[in-house]
Amino acid sequence: MNNPTSQVPETLAGIKHIIAVASGKGGVGKSTTAVNLALALHNAGASVGLLDADIYGPSQPMMLGVEGSRPEVIDQNFFKPISIQGLKVMSMGFLVTDQTPMVWRGPMASGALQQMLLQTMWGELDYLVVDMPPGTGDIQLTLAQRANLSGAVIVTTPQDIALLDAKKGIEMFRKVNVPVLGVVENMATHICSQCGHEEHIFGAGGGERIAKDYQTEVLGSLPLSLAIREQVDNGLPSVKQNPDSDIAKLYIAIAEKIQQKLGTSKPASPFPKMTIVND
Repeated sequence: MNNPTSQVPETLAGIKHIIAVASGKGGVGKSTTAVNLALALHNAGASVGLLDADIYGPSQPMMLGVEGSRPEVIDQNFFKPISIQGLKVMSMGFLVTDQTPMVWRGPMASGALQQMLLQTMWGELDYLVVDMPPGTGDIQLTLAQRANLSGAVIVTTPQDIALLDAKKGIEMFRKVNVPVLGVVENMATHICSQCGHEEHIFGAGGGERIAKDYQTEVLGSLPLSLAIREQVDNGLPSVKQNPDSDIAKLYIAIAEKIQQKLGTSKPASPFPKMTIVND
């Protein structure tokens, strides 16, 4: 399947790089990674947007402390993103209440993603970080078709079942010719808050194995940390609340690696050629 258009939508024309943060399964810390990555890029001096593309379970409004916010509508056709903590943010969570379940079939969810992506006035951005829903379905393919992705970051835990699903995510991006920038291994170790003992409770070396298998790299490994969870639950992710902490420095190092890979110049081609093969 090839992308039918070679024209960059007007609302995306000012964005230099679009980065998908994805995972094969839920519960691996993908959204937490996405918001801290976006904040780390902003702290490095970049202009950054964050699109919460998890239509069925948007979490970025809570993680950024802006639950209940509503975007301004421009000319009855465009959204003005919410500006918070230095980011331009758009989420389905801004358009519905937290009691509203998204009981939608795939095409409806894909349509909602396209509206948020293409009808949000992002303006000039160095990076648009996209917090993807888990899995490899309609929304992932829609994003790959409608946006010129500079690359994808795969988030996983060291567990074998999570690694299996992460491989599926990597394979999906490879089939649509989106570069995989690297793997973020979440919950890699647990450090006891009482005695400081560190152990690999979910297994060890999984991120390195999958990176080696797919000729990519481990961008960073994060511990299973109570502080990370508490900070996003309170609307101040680690990089924002305590940028000098060891946890924040891990996210900042991941952002630095991504910046080195991508720089700030635009890709030469407005859209990649997409080829989907059924193996």
